Amino acid sequence: MTQSIQQSLRTLLSGLVDYAGLFPPAKLDMAATVANYANYLGGGDAWALGRLIVPATRLDEFEQHADEHLPAGNDDATWELTALVGHDSLDDDLGRLATFNKKYAGRARILMIELRAASADEIDDALDRIPDHIFPFFEVTVTDDPRGLIAAIAGSDAGAKVRTGGVTAAAYPSPEQLARFIAACASAGVPFKATAGLHHPLRHFSETVGTDEFGFLNVFTAGILARATTIDERELAAVLVDQSPESFDFSDDQLSYGNRAVDVDAIRDAREKFAISYGSCSFTEPLADLRSLNLLTATSP
Repeated sequence: MTQSIQQSLRTLLSGLVDYAGLFPPAKLDMAATVANYANYLGGGDAWALGRLIVPATRLDEFEQHADEHLPAGNDDATWELTALVGHDSLDDDLGRLATFNKKYAGRARILMIELRAASADEIDDALDRIPDHIFPFFEVTVTDDPRGLIAAIAGSDAGAKVRTGGVTAAAYPSPEQLARFIAACASAGVPFKATAGLHHPLRHFSETVGTDEFGFLNVFTAGILARATTIDERELAAVLVDQSPESFDFSDDQLSYGNRAVDVDAIRDAREKFAISYGSCSFTEPLADLRSLNLLTATSP
């Protein structure tokens, strides 16, 4: 089967979903998570799959279950992982990564990490300790103004991470808070990634959590517009709450939203350098929703 999809949407979705099957609400065990990731890599939707997210403290467990699934040593097939690390355990966690990368060279590697940061001093301290070949994303709170923390990241080979949801309504930022974060990252030239609450393409009400959830098309369209156009926070917030599929027009040449249009090259630039990816405990659900909206279809060869 081949995928039928407009080029602008394919560019937006390429490598977008980092698989986080270990985490809520799925909260799968390591064996199932690793087996799923291997299956997704071998499936027809692999082009939309990003990295596998694993805590550094569970790398030994990952090794126990992954060895049978990992490639034999072809660099083209190397598994790309993101490791979650802690600030207090950073040196130990980085040591685990170094050992892992040496042991699994050509089969799997970790060149990206995620860690929380509560202050500019924590960011500066971590940047001094993280090797140049490791790219960190610092998770910052957006309920308070994040611009000081984003400024601390700016100018370094690092990015910011935003939590866009969770298992309770209190874990969700407001559209204005998320718009402020995206605008601040764009202004500072800081790449961002998101995590949690982005299983579905568009803004919608979740009966399970009892609040409105963001859609991944909303968030990454907003990111692309912030990177490629002049757009203010108020306009970004409007993109983030838009529930209408008709507002998002994808063609082979461009993505259009309202009176704004971004061509495929600009979408690619934004995805590669700014709006990087998002973590999801499901890979199949986001794609199934795109098919239900007729944005992605399977056709016979």
